[in-house]
Amino acid sequence: MAPAAAAGAAPGPAAPKSRKSVTGTRKAVAALFLLPALVLLGALVVYPIGYSVVRSFSSDSGDGFAGFDNYKALFTDDGIRTALKNNIIWVVFAPTVSTALGLVFAVLTERVRWGTAFKLVVFMPMAISMLAAGIIFRLVYDQNPDKGVANAVWVGVHDTFAQASAFPKAHPGRESPLKPDGGGFITTAPVHTGRAVTLPLVGVAPDQMPDGAKKAVAARPEPGKITGTTWQDFTRGKGVGRLGAPDPSELGYAGMRIEAVRDGKVVATAKAAGDGTFTLPAQADGALLRLPAGNFKEPYNGVDWLGPSLVTPAIIGSYVWMWAGFAMVLIAAGLAGVPRELLEAARVDGATEWQVFRRITVPLLAPVLAVVTVTLMINVLKVFDLVYIIAPGSSQDDANVLALELYRKGFSEGRPGIASAIAVFLLLLVIPVMWFNIRRLRREVRR
Repeated sequence: MAPAAAAGAAPGPAAPKSRKSVTGTRKAVAALFLLPALVLLGALVVYPIGYSVVRSFSSDSGDGFAGFDNYKALFTDDGIRTALKNNIIWVVFAPTVSTALGLVFAVLTERVRWGTAFKLVVFMPMAISMLAAGIIFRLVYDQNPDKGVANAVWVGVHDTFAQASAFPKAHPGRESPLKPDGGGFITTAPVHTGRAVTLPLVGVAPDQMPDGAKKAVAARPEPGKITGTTWQDFTRGKGVGRLGAPDPSELGYAGMRIEAVRDGKVVATAKAAGDGTFTLPAQADGALLRLPAGNFKEPYNGVDWLGPSLVTPAIIGSYVWMWAGFAMVLIAAGLAGVPRELLEAARVDGATEWQVFRRITVPLLAPVLAVVTVTLMINVLKVFDLVYIIAPGSSQDDANVLALELYRKGFSEGRPGIASAIAVFLLLLVIPVMWFNIRRLRREVRR
């Protein structure tokens, strides 16, 4: 009976089998393959984070416990407060502008034949390192219009509507009949009709004279009119030329404006010809001749892009130049998945292109736009290279950001405690943004 009973008894529990992952790989084997990556992750990420947290509570020497003093400095130190303010500006504007431009480029390039080539050109700056981009834009923003592209364009547009003076450094020489007058010059004695007037000036190099300048000619007296010459009287020396009289080697001040002033009012005006000669009507008799300040104003030198007030927007502009292509490529990939039937149905129902874009395209692309914006926000929080390279020493304090201040505190000022506190603070700022991005990605995967 015992063997039979044993034979009829229910079988006992089966021996446990090694668990397998979703892909069929044993978890022990998977963990073994992941071990090198986990070791590297711990050595390169976990340990530095832990050490920074511990170091942020230590004194600068590392010997004592500083408590929360290093964190208090984040909100009391002027340099860190400026960096924090600039980081807020970066987070608000740089990702927003980059994403908006990427969206516009992605939508518009779908409608042109050369859209692929345009996308390639816009995306190309991504292949350039931050270091190289910083050097490029340091030259682009150079104050000198002959070097900086931005100011060359700006000055060109400005001079189109407000022509610059050709004689910014001209001034009366010795024994001159002119004297200073509010930025310009005026004759010391009144002029009269039937006489020729000489208005010599110096200070403009021959190669800086206007293109229309010709050899200066002594004006001839004319009855009932006032004639004269204004020219570059640079000839000196006995036998070389005459002081106060046009010589064959001297050039006239072409385009110089002359005003006849009586009792503080302008009664007549004239403009010098290429040879420097001019003619005024009889109304100018007894008046003083004035060369107004507009003839001598300094040329417009453009905008100080890297000055204290514009250095942060200028650097953000260089960042947008680099990352708008990244945004465009991701948004274009999302746009390729938008059902065309919805767009065509909206157009058939009478919607304009703007309405289709605003009410259909943008809402459908909202998940992609959110991912792009959040990714750029994470990238912006740790921006360092562009600010360090583009901002000159005189404006670096005004362009300061947290990553740059971390470097300055840790290496330039020798305050590793505060530098570690800044690093931990940056990590705390990045974690919520990363969590939002990961959560959104998981939500998209579930769909």
